[in-house]
Amino acid sequence: MKEHLLIIRFSALGDVAMAVPVVASLARQYPDLRITVLSRPFARVFFENLAPNVGFMGADVKNEYAGLHGLNKLYRRLLAKNITAVADFHNILRSNYLRLRFNLGGFRVAHIDKHRRGKRLLVRSEDKVMVQQPTVFKNYLDVLARLGYPVAMSFTSIFPPEGGNLRLLPGVIGEKKAFQQWIGIAPFAAHKGKIYPEGHTEKVMAELIRRHPSCRIFLFGGGGREKTVLDEWASKYPNCLNASALLGGMGNELILMSHLDAMISMDSGNMHLASLTGIPVVSVWGATHPFAGFMGWKQSLDNAVQIDLPCRPCSIYGNKPCLRGDYACLKNISPELVINRVERVINRPLR
Repeated sequence: MKEHLLIIRFSALGDVAMAVPVVASLARQYPDLRITVLSRPFARVFFENLAPNVGFMGADVKNEYAGLHGLNKLYRRLLAKNITAVADFHNILRSNYLRLRFNLGGFRVAHIDKHRRGKRLLVRSEDKVMVQQPTVFKNYLDVLARLGYPVAMSFTSIFPPEGGNLRLLPGVIGEKKAFQQWIGIAPFAAHKGKIYPEGHTEKVMAELIRRHPSCRIFLFGGGGREKTVLDEWASKYPNCLNASALLGGMGNELILMSHLDAMISMDSGNMHLASLTGIPVVSVWGATHPFAGFMGWKQSLDNAVQIDLPCRPCSIYGNKPCLRGDYACLKNISPELVINRVERVINRPLR
């Protein structure tokens, strides 16, 4: 029987996006291996056209497959796919239960090591151990190696070298003119400990437009207040567009990102989306730190904007209240520092 690997990764946007370079490299190296990625429905755009031997199964584990009854139903559906091995990239209660069922059924299974001890030492309040933790990419690769699929990473972008097809986007995006810089800004994140102050971000945007009058700024983010802020900026600055509001979906956002000269992002899902298109990201880090292993694929640490504070990092995910109460780790990053990093990226010599 042909080998069929099931890869499980639910969770947030960024964590699932980080599986894409690994799955793409696996598919290329093992063209006869059938691969099914099990994730939340939003992730379909990442995997459905990734490679001929990669399939996707969306599972709403909070509704259709909620609870033990739902997980048993999901397990039976997966059995019908003739799975031969299971790679658990998540290692939470839901994936653990599915993994247990497969293990009891005699299937080969392996799960991720999240290296929690090293991360605890990194964020403890005193005597921090500032050591780079294994990246999420490395952790995923270790799971595959234990199943007998060692992988040499070969991923560069989900698009060909010329990028996604801009003609698929609304006409307002248009074609990119020669010598015109396209810069993306994704100013939000899931937690306050990862969000650069809005006033600082606006200063960055205004100064980039002053220095580069012909540039175009594309804003990314959505939902509630985020949309309100981005709409206000887009109306205030003629060079700006609220891309997320105009494009209407993650697939189109990825196409646009592939044509940017640089993206400014927090430690957030948009950092990982931009990384999947092979563009450089100037990332802003506050409560979190690249040492936790969540830097975007092939992103340079030189483009990670951060300042040294005794309390930093205080959180792996940015979801803990600020110990100082002032979020100095973000507020004390000057707009000039971010601007200078962006300038270094967009003015880099072409290879």
